[in-house]
Amino acid sequence: MKYLKIYRIISIVAYSVIILKGQMIGLPFLLWLAFTVFDFGNIDQLFAFLAVLGLILIFRNWNKTRTQKILFVDFVCFLLLATPIIGRLNAVPLTLFNYGAFIIPTAAFVLCYVISLAYSCKQYLVSEKECVERKGYGGSED
Repeated sequence: MKYLKIYRIISIVAYSVIILKGQMIGLPFLLWLAFTVFDFGNIDQLFAFLAVLGLILIFRNWNKTRTQKILFVDFVCFLLLATPIIGRLNAVPLTLFNYGAFIIPTAAFVLCYVISLAYSCKQYLVSEKECVERKGYGGSED
């Protein structure tokens, strides 16, 4: 559980410090999400809303024991957080994203979130094993 939270925190911090280059200055991704949610009539508004929804779900399930439902929600949250990044990558040429302030935090987000998903699965399997052992289904009936 400890490593799950550590990797999840690192992934969220990395997600929030992704820098999108503008014409004058770079804009942190978290600010871009906040501004884009209120930019009506734009497809990016949908992507930003989905990402904010994903962040809310992550924090809502923060201290919950991992069940199949929570694991599914964790995976969906990853997809929700990835949609605005994928949307931005599709909106402009890929050569505009060839800078460290985008590549490094994005890679850190993806890697740490996937590792946290692995720890979530591990926690789920351990809790299921303990539940089976507690109910007495672990041995043979011979």
